[in-house]
Amino acid sequence: MTSHYQVLIIGGGTAGIMTAAQLLKNKKSSSVGIIEPADTHYYQPAWTLVGAGTYDFDKTAKPMASVIPEGAVWIKDKATGFNPEKNSVLTESNGSITYNYLVVAPGLAYDFSLVPGLGDAIDNGVVCSNYTDPKHTWNVIKNFKGGVALFTQPATPIKCGGAPQKIMYLAENHWRKNNVTAKTDIVFATAGTIIFGVKQIAKTLMEVVDRKDINLRFNHKLVEVDGANKIAWYELTKDVSAGGCVVMSGDDENKHLDEKFQYNYKNVKVTVKGDRYGIHYDMMHTAPPSVAPKFVKESNLVNSAGWLDVDHHTMQHNTYPNIFGLGDVAALPTAKTGAAIRKQVPIVVDNLSLLIQHNKIGTQSYNGYSSCPLVTDYGKMVLAEFDYNNNFTPDPKLKQLLIKDSSKEHWRLWMLKKFMLPYLYWNKMLKGQNV
Repeated sequence: MTSHYQVLIIGGGTAGIMTAAQLLKNKKSSSVGIIEPADTHYYQPAWTLVGAGTYDFDKTAKPMASVIPEGAVWIKDKATGFNPEKNSVLTESNGSITYNYLVVAPGLAYDFSLVPGLGDAIDNGVVCSNYTDPKHTWNVIKNFKGGVALFTQPATPIKCGGAPQKIMYLAENHWRKNNVTAKTDIVFATAGTIIFGVKQIAKTLMEVVDRKDINLRFNHKLVEVDGANKIAWYELTKDVSAGGCVVMSGDDENKHLDEKFQYNYKNVKVTVKGDRYGIHYDMMHTAPPSVAPKFVKESNLVNSAGWLDVDHHTMQHNTYPNIFGLGDVAALPTAKTGAAIRKQVPIVVDNLSLLIQHNKIGTQSYNGYSSCPLVTDYGKMVLAEFDYNNNFTPDPKLKQLLIKDSSKEHWRLWMLKKFMLPYLYWNKMLKGQNV
């Protein structure tokens, strides 16, 4: 196997495969290598639906060999480090591989040490996560018989920030159909201060929250999980005691929060210990705390927050001009989604091809576009599309689906999520077509 490539790509996920496919389809590169250790490529956006029992997990997986673009060399190995001065990447089994241009797109990694106790609790008993095992999530949801259903997320960046909400809305729908909601208090606890950063979407989601009688708890930073006693521990990221905000109801066990911290209050059992606030749950869904993969985080290619340091508009590395980064690993202040990658790839490919041909990058600029399909019920969805400034930026193509306003719930958006997007992903996006 050759150990030098004109373009070397780290990662066989959405970003890596799409970049390779577009480079080769348009004959922009003479040799492309893809470093990827996994045997299987997953369509992860459907895992929300798997966790709600309405999509077959096996249909989200294909052999990695089947998605590697024709003409690319699959280096089935793990990248372990960088030597950017020598234009080389270190690997576990193949030693050093050199390149003219490097694309870093290995996705993200989970670091359970950031929330002690979560690693032991997750995918075990009543604690579940669509991010790690959506089949277990569905088992937890369908076997839940009532009590406190806690949906939460860590304070780190995560894949698709809307995902912890989507599964909550679908779970409520399932429980309503099965007469479990009357015996259930649904709590959504987040370190954020609002339900969603785009105003038009937030307005619709608050209507959904009202309809489903969900208790929102803001400024809640998840810091520990006690799986044995079923308590999620939080630090409150705003001072609760200022101005007599905290309401006491007899004892510390029932201390509850003012309206700056919660909406649609439910008197669920809590325990207060020092500056920590523990919510007792009967089932919990969360996202794992996420970081850049270790070999990236420990390299000199990252910013102070530990993510790949690239220009927000060109995706070119801020120190090494022959390195690009995109997808979940990139330090871009937008949501980490496949939809964001769909808009990032053509710009990276354009810049790479111009560098190869003319030793300069192009003028195309990524505006931070991302989208979050927010499923609100079985058969209903809202599509949040937005840019770096959280401007609502709906795709004009939605008009072809007879959808006038994608910030409102619509059954056609559900059809897009469940049927059209997976088809486009496997048959168009991964084949190098712009969609």
